[in-house]
Amino acid sequence: MAQTTGAQTGTSLAPPPLAAYGALPALEMVSLSPDGTRLARITVMGEERSMVISEIATGRLLATSTVGVTKVRNLEWINNDRLLATVSVAQSIPVFNIPKSEWALGLVFDVPTRTFKQILNSTRGVAPMLASDPQIRTSAQGEGIYVRAFSVTGSGHVDLLRVNPANAYGQLSAPMLYTTEDFVLDASGTVIAKSFYDDRRRWALLLQDGRASTYTTRWLVEAPLDAPALRGMGTTERSIIVEARRDDLPADPRDPGSNLFQVDVDTAEWTRLPFTRQPESLIHHPVTGLLIGGARMSDQGMTYEFIDPAAATRWAAILRAFPDKSPVLVSWSDNLHQVLVLTGGDRSSGVYQLVDFDRRAADIVGEAYPTIGPAQVGEVRPVSYKAADGLEIHGYLTLPPQVSDPRGLPLVVLPHGGPQANDDGGFYWLAQAIASRGYAVLQPNFRGSTGYGQAFVEAGYGEWGRKMQTDLSDGVRYLAGEGIVDPRRVCIVGASYGGYAALAGATLDPDVYRCAVSIAGVSDLRRMVGWTAQQAGRRDTVSVRYWNRFMGADGLGDRSLDARSPSRLADKVTIPILLIHGRDDTVVPIEQSRMMINAMREAGKPGARLVEMPGEDHWLSRGGTRLAALEETVAFLEANNPAH
Repeated sequence: MAQTTGAQTGTSLAPPPLAAYGALPALEMVSLSPDGTRLARITVMGEERSMVISEIATGRLLATSTVGVTKVRNLEWINNDRLLATVSVAQSIPVFNIPKSEWALGLVFDVPTRTFKQILNSTRGVAPMLASDPQIRTSAQGEGIYVRAFSVTGSGHVDLLRVNPANAYGQLSAPMLYTTEDFVLDASGTVIAKSFYDDRRRWALLLQDGRASTYTTRWLVEAPLDAPALRGMGTTERSIIVEARRDDLPADPRDPGSNLFQVDVDTAEWTRLPFTRQPESLIHHPVTGLLIGGARMSDQGMTYEFIDPAAATRWAAILRAFPDKSPVLVSWSDNLHQVLVLTGGDRSSGVYQLVDFDRRAADIVGEAYPTIGPAQVGEVRPVSYKAADGLEIHGYLTLPPQVSDPRGLPLVVLPHGGPQANDDGGFYWLAQAIASRGYAVLQPNFRGSTGYGQAFVEAGYGEWGRKMQTDLSDGVRYLAGEGIVDPRRVCIVGASYGGYAALAGATLDPDVYRCAVSIAGVSDLRRMVGWTAQQAGRRDTVSVRYWNRFMGADGLGDRSLDARSPSRLADKVTIPILLIHGRDDTVVPIEQSRMMINAMREAGKPGARLVEMPGEDHWLSRGGTRLAALEETVAFLEANNPAH
């Protein structure tokens, strides 16, 4: 097969420097104020993040404040003058013998005074770390931030506190033990349901019986795995959403695999939700907190289904305004008259747009990667193919920019992390950076991925290093059969689970790839599960059972996992391997990459190198180390699988 880069269209442009892709997005986060008159942005320049608040009508800058290198995970308005930023830090807590973990903190920013306050920082008896996602509710006391916090008294309490945004001080809202799994608040901040998970692997649903301090157990189920989950309020003030397997209830004929139910708090009656297909995430009204819609990933990007007529009308208009741009809902005003969306498509790196239904206009707020022009963005095509056992696999193929008729391209397989996650076909900085250097990039949603129903997820159970792995190489064979790629010029790159898949490609499926890059990947399955148990301080946890099921182990310490652990198969490696890992990784410890490099050296395999990233976490959250990881990856690919 000829080694070509495919037919091009238009004038050839030099690709942007790798720094354009490796840098953090210039516009990392945007949020619309409740009254729809203000915008809050998290902007990034180099390593420094800043919060910028402006008035929409005039563009006037209302406030700006440096956030520094702090990792901002979420940004939401409390009211029109205050915002809550959720940030995270990696640190240990020696006094409680807690190893280094990624902890969430809450910061209230006051727009008029331009000052930050850390919530719970001066609240007695609790640690300032957030033990649940914070929720904004309005009661007779005004706006409040409701969040659980760890007791420092050793009582085993992880109580729900109401934090006053004015002073960031928390007061007890509802007592909760460590075994309290989750809770649902109504619009005024009252707990109307909560769940417990005990050491006997039982999950209990407790519903409020009309008196705020009294709850009754209305459902108890054995749940060693797949414990039910509370998903917020339902479509009425006295209903909640529960995600659970109820084989004793009639299946939904529209979506037989659906496991979402609405439960009446007063009668405990379970009913199916009126979705044509189960959403992966739910959308609640910004004021009432009631369920109004859901979203799920599809081959066409994020797909929304609204059960609230007003929201459905608004979204239908947005789809008409942005055809073929796969708009993603970011935030909207309390009255739903102003909607902030992120649009893609047309080879865009992502554009934030504000839709104002009162003015019947849409305005561009900013771009995520303003230095990457449309002509420099590779086309992303949906692909589907049959795995060896006949299972249909969907995914996405990113082409080099300006290539319209791909033939005989070098290929990089880029499996996602999780593994219970998916790729969505949008602009992904790593895929686009690699494609900009002349490679086709395949992102397969292999079995075990979400977005294709529960049966597809379950098809991945026990398939680490097995069918989940051959789903990737089956994609290579499909593209080669179509003449799109050259099967002699294929490498594999991945992060987290994708990093494991890259190492497994080098050890368990070695005839497919010329090189492999593992970023924060797992190399020893048995050691990884053991580390998870050690972090929890217990051998039998939901996390341990979850990983054993997905990996295909009978229990903690199952030595059968060694046959699918790359670090124990180093003698089989015949291709160069690059390992990249952050030293502050609290999800996959850096020892996993160190074990792999040591095993390669002991096996007399010189073609491996480990790059350790000081101060970096599991997600490459820092701009400098993210760019360094990208530069190392591209240089490695170009040395071992040249595109030209």
